[in-house]
Amino acid sequence: MAKKSEAQNETIARVMHEFKQGELTIGANGPPVGNAKQAIAVALREAGASNRVSAKKNRAALRETKRKEAENETRADLYREAGRRGVVGRSRMSKDALRRALGG
Repeated sequence: MAKKSEAQNETIARVMHEFKQGELTIGANGPPVGNAKQAIAVALREAGASNRVSAKKNRAALRETKRKEAENETRADLYREAGRRGVVGRSRMSKDALRRALGG
């Protein structure tokens, strides 16, 4: 198996955390995932690290997951990233201002 990228590892960690908290569902409004093996399959699929689909579909899955995660970013997430990057004046910035300061 190929080594997973940092983005893939972060996605897998997030999905497994959702499973442990009981928040992971099948599809958008489906039933909660109750099986750890099923949760791992969902995590690998979202991360684009599945050995059951082509490399092209894996790249597309990771791209789509990252797009959805970016849409759901909170101000706290942006503030944390700004702090990590050392953005000056971040405490007074709005969510949009933080996004612009981070280049997104």
